[in-house]
Amino acid sequence: MDLIVTLQCQDQPGIVHAMTTSVLACNGNIIENQQFTDPTTNSFVMRTRIETSETIESSRQTITAGLIHLKPTLTFRPTASRKRTLIMATTESHCLRDLLYLQELDEMPIDIAGVASNHETLRALVESHGLPFIYLSIDKMGKEAAEAEIGALIETEGIELVVLARYMQILSEDFCRKLEGKIINIHHSFLPGFKGAKPYHQAHERGVKIIGATAHFVTPQLDEGPIITQDVTHVTHSASPEDLIAIGRDIERRVLSQAVKYFAEDRIFIVGSRTVIFQ
Repeated sequence: MDLIVTLQCQDQPGIVHAMTTSVLACNGNIIENQQFTDPTTNSFVMRTRIETSETIESSRQTITAGLIHLKPTLTFRPTASRKRTLIMATTESHCLRDLLYLQELDEMPIDIAGVASNHETLRALVESHGLPFIYLSIDKMGKEAAEAEIGALIETEGIELVVLARYMQILSEDFCRKLEGKIINIHHSFLPGFKGAKPYHQAHERGVKIIGATAHFVTPQLDEGPIITQDVTHVTHSASPEDLIAIGRDIERRVLSQAVKYFAEDRIFIVGSRTVIFQ
């Protein structure tokens, strides 16, 4: 059994020793180990990959028992398992296409359960990949009913991650709160930040020299969740709004896919209002 174990607790003496002792107790061998202590919150996080001859349940019981005095938050996942994922999108397809493509190449360790959208635009694309397309007619059913339907789907399908792949609807605070730490969004980020419609046109009018994108966790506070990944590229005065849109799409899809991969591989730890990511 090849297993990923993550640990998060308050920093204290003996954590690494307790982990190594517990792994040995379940006939395990440590293949990889990364750790970090955040001085601001005094939080300790660790990601450990082990090989063991025991089952995941047996390993979980043994390791949990050996670490219980630390009062940690622990997760256990077989390395080969894939996290059940729901993608939500509206009409733009670049981020969605990239996730679908990477999953088909076996380069994205997620199991996409379906794609939900408030428009019919992407139905043919989704169904061509053999995936369920869930149409949410928000204008007719209302946001509360649409979110209730998504919540029921998350429950029945065992969804572990929701990805907003350019989903152009603001989720309710209650929905965000229930799934905090499990929803990833992609957002265009500029200096300065352009809000509202046509951000790339606004950027062109202001003559920006750098454009970029940010993938972050969704929280009840709009666009203020812990940042996962970011990237930028330089542009010049010769770039048209259409050029900026094309460049922005490329950055958005790359940044979002990287964030999803980090999550799927249990590399992200939320510590206070920021993230620790083991690469």
